[in-house]
Amino acid sequence: MGKRIRAGRGSVLIIAALLIGSAGIRVWLGAGQAFATDSNILAQTLAAEPAQPSADLEPMLRAFQEREARIAEQERQIALRLKGLAIADEQIEKRLKHLQETEEKLRATLELADGAAEDDLNRLTSVYENMKPKTAAALFEQMEPGFAAGFLGRMRPDAAAGIMAGLSPQIAYTISVILAGRNANVPKG
Repeated sequence: MGKRIRAGRGSVLIIAALLIGSAGIRVWLGAGQAFATDSNILAQTLAAEPAQPSADLEPMLRAFQEREARIAEQERQIALRLKGLAIADEQIEKRLKHLQETEEKLRATLELADGAAEDDLNRLTSVYENMKPKTAAALFEQMEPGFAAGFLGRMRPDAAAGIMAGLSPQIAYTISVILAGRNANVPKG
């Protein structure tokens, strides 16, 4: 009995496939005729004289043309602005690059000047250290106390002690206060 049910189903499937195929061929053949008819109508319509717009459509057509002209002008203005912005952007980039180059040159010059000033201070400190303490003390008596403290703070302790010993007690005290207070405001970690 199981074989009969399967054989019956196969016949039904074949008949259904044939019916669907037949319907597809009919639709396809009918569609070809419909396309041929539509293309003939289209060709006749295109070959005929173009129709003049009715009086009701003329104001709308004119409005569309005016709007199209305004839009075209706006697009031209936008294109000009974009071109101007591109040129301005290019100029800004050039100036920025020039400023960066100038900054680098200035930084190098400042480093050179700082290095030269530091070398000068080291040299002068060395001169004061190598002087006789009594002679150096006479010079330090004449200096402004903050200036003198700067040199004494850079000197070797033994040379600074010799100079401080030759200073008057008031000048030595003032310089000591300055030296002691130089780093008083530095944060302690």
